[in-house]
Amino acid sequence: MMDQLSNFPAEDDYGLNLSLVEAVLETVEQGSQQQLLSLLEPLHGADIADILEQISPSEREAMLTLWGREIDAEVLSELEEGIRDEVMRDLPDDLLAQAVRELETDDVVYLVEDLKEPQQEKLLEKLDVVDRIAVVQALSYKEDTAGRLMQREVVVAPEHWKVGDIIDYMRRAENLPESFYDVIVVNPLMHPVGEVRLATIMGAGREAPISDLMEKDFRTIPVDQDIEDVAYAFNQYHMVSAPVVDLEGRLVGAITIDDAMEVLEDEVEEDMNRLAGVGDEDLTDKVWRITKARFPWLAVNLVTSILASIVIAQFTDVIEAIVALAVLLPIVASMGGNAATQTLTVAVRAIATHDLTPSNAMRIVLRETLVGLVNGLVFAVIIGFVGAFWFENPMLGVVLGLAMIANLFVAGMAGILVPITLDKLGADPALASGAFVTTVTDIVGFFSFLGLAALMLV
Repeated sequence: MMDQLSNFPAEDDYGLNLSLVEAVLETVEQGSQQQLLSLLEPLHGADIADILEQISPSEREAMLTLWGREIDAEVLSELEEGIRDEVMRDLPDDLLAQAVRELETDDVVYLVEDLKEPQQEKLLEKLDVVDRIAVVQALSYKEDTAGRLMQREVVVAPEHWKVGDIIDYMRRAENLPESFYDVIVVNPLMHPVGEVRLATIMGAGREAPISDLMEKDFRTIPVDQDIEDVAYAFNQYHMVSAPVVDLEGRLVGAITIDDAMEVLEDEVEEDMNRLAGVGDEDLTDKVWRITKARFPWLAVNLVTSILASIVIAQFTDVIEAIVALAVLLPIVASMGGNAATQTLTVAVRAIATHDLTPSNAMRIVLRETLVGLVNGLVFAVIIGFVGAFWFENPMLGVVLGLAMIANLFVAGMAGILVPITLDKLGADPALASGAFVTTVTDIVGFFSFLGLAALMLV
């Protein structure tokens, strides 16, 4: 089968190629399930999910129908949210339940949490009693908390066990987690007291006491901890797994690095989208959903543009007297906007990663303001000479240079102060900063350039 897959050279190291997608679609059209299974078998679930996301809805439905009961549950957990919900609505309940039973509880929760209640109940009824109880309990926790993210399947050992006891237990166990890195050591009250790496267990003798091998310096995650903070902790402290505890400190599950890093990736993507005023959308979303998501931020931008236009309207006489001002005006505004966006991007990311704190905030504000001032001075010289020679008016060059200094100075200051202020007020700096900063740089740029022109040129 690997030989068959090798017939489709990759366009890059980790991406799907057009030949493979076309071969899958051709096989679906021919209705050959065995050929389809042969094509999909060597692929990772994430690659199959990519195929389902790249083809049309009708092609996707035909592929899923032909795939039938051989469908891989892992693929469902890899799909983008919009496509995942569509696929799960189309799959028969018994087929969906069969696929979901193969997954660990955290993946099951991820799949069913957005389903409508009737379908959710039907699906939960078909799970084993133990799995159903675990999923229902996980769904009882608030969304975007560690309780929703964790998996219930964990390997635990009491303090008095030896290495041999753990090895024998794991050999006898029928439902070990699909992937785990540590054995969690607990006391009689089910409170975690330590962790033992699998590598440590494999390297120790059978008679070695677990209490001598376990790491006591470990971190637990409260079940109601926000998943952003969970991801930060994993990244900050180089964790590969962490036990999750309830309000009484009892072990209820565990979070592994793959889930934590997925949250971190989602947060980075969310910040980027919000900075651009895009919102939570995927390439597979429908036109109407994307339109509704983008419309509010375009409306906000319209309001800020009107405010900037009002500033320009105050200087119509100056612009009529010196037409060159209309030509040069976009340069000042554009440079200020770009400079502010650079600072804003750095600031929002630093706030999200907890690198920008009250202890270093003033230093960073001063640094970004000075960067704006220095860039303003450099570009003032450049654009000043350009304006002077272009329109043969040295004073116009001076006005243009001074406006550039003022706008880039304010851009640097606004780009850092606006997100810090919004964060202090409890607002998401990634969501709201862009509109405020753009408004500031546009108004300052227009007012400084046209105001100086009115004073020095007319």
